[in-house]
Amino acid sequence: MDFKISEEQRAFVDTVRKVCQKEFAPRAIKYLDGTWPAENMQRLAEIGVLGMAVPQEYGGSGLSILDTVLVLEEIGKVCYVTAMAALGEVGTQTRVIATYAPESIKQKILPRVATGEAILAICMTEPDAGTDVPNYRTNCETRGDRVILKGVKTLISRADIAEMFVVFTRVNNVPGAAGIGCVLVPGGIKGLSAKASFHTMGGENLSEVVFDDVELPLENLVLRDNGMKRLLSAFNTQRCLNPAICLGLAEGALEEAVRYMRDRPAFGRKIGDFQGLRWKVADMYIQIEAARGLLYRAAVSGDQFPDPTLAAMAKIYTNEMSIRVTSEAIQIHGGYGFTDEFAVSRFFRGTRYGSLGGGTTETLRNLVGKKLVEQMDLATGMLGMGVF
Repeated sequence: MDFKISEEQRAFVDTVRKVCQKEFAPRAIKYLDGTWPAENMQRLAEIGVLGMAVPQEYGGSGLSILDTVLVLEEIGKVCYVTAMAALGEVGTQTRVIATYAPESIKQKILPRVATGEAILAICMTEPDAGTDVPNYRTNCETRGDRVILKGVKTLISRADIAEMFVVFTRVNNVPGAAGIGCVLVPGGIKGLSAKASFHTMGGENLSEVVFDDVELPLENLVLRDNGMKRLLSAFNTQRCLNPAICLGLAEGALEEAVRYMRDRPAFGRKIGDFQGLRWKVADMYIQIEAARGLLYRAAVSGDQFPDPTLAAMAKIYTNEMSIRVTSEAIQIHGGYGFTDEFAVSRFFRGTRYGSLGGGTTETLRNLVGKKLVEQMDLATGMLGMGVF
């Protein structure tokens, strides 16, 4: 249970940190209007970040989930929008393609993901179903060697620039969880349309995406039998990467709070001299370190995809911790913390997404509680490491 990172990991993270602090932080405010952070993404491609989930044989580095957590944490410290943009290339959609897609699709798309030329979008949420995956209405029908996809997805990131969409869909109208699969849809194909419908408090633009009898080769239906179970296994990765960004946002907020406390005068002293504010940052730091331990442990819990219970607990705690910590950072800044010009307000807005995307904290609490009630051995209990 040693979470020390290797010299190679440390060197890579240090490179990412320097780029983030020097280049990304000064321009983070300009992405609040929904502007795509193209220059930041190209820079991330240049230093190897966008190829982290791409296997080496396709031009990437095939790094671990923990490596990805460490990198997203650093990006999150300075720019939520860029961190979320990077998540789209190193998260579930890339890993689904790398794990389940046929060789022809892997060769076509994965090298372009690694170089930043191809942007991916994942389509899960529907107007009437978000977390309720088994009740999705989007459906693809197999007809010989073709697939016909019809349905609507909403709150989709990157829909206007994506080269490929990873779409959770029903297959042949089979009801319930048994009917859920995954189809890959190239951007710009006939029958696909997207419009920017929503601007988020974090700064992104999200779209409604319509699939109107989109015709695809059968090989694009990459998951069918037992598809939901395998998709959700892959999605456990997202339940480590989403909180990695929240962890970074909380760390960035704490760092900004400490800087402000050292500089801000009040009543003839620096506000950092007051015990009340020192206790605030002490509590913030304790919560950050507790989240870090839980998150890193979840990240190393599986060779391919993380343990679902550990990932759920890490996401719940880190999501909620980041809201508390960034809110306290605003309080320390006083009125300045309420303005766009001070980073803490942007950090707070970014953290509010965490508990909504990738499985709500309420749903994940159900998952953890179900395992406790149904699977804990009453004779042996939980053991000292909390594993059962």
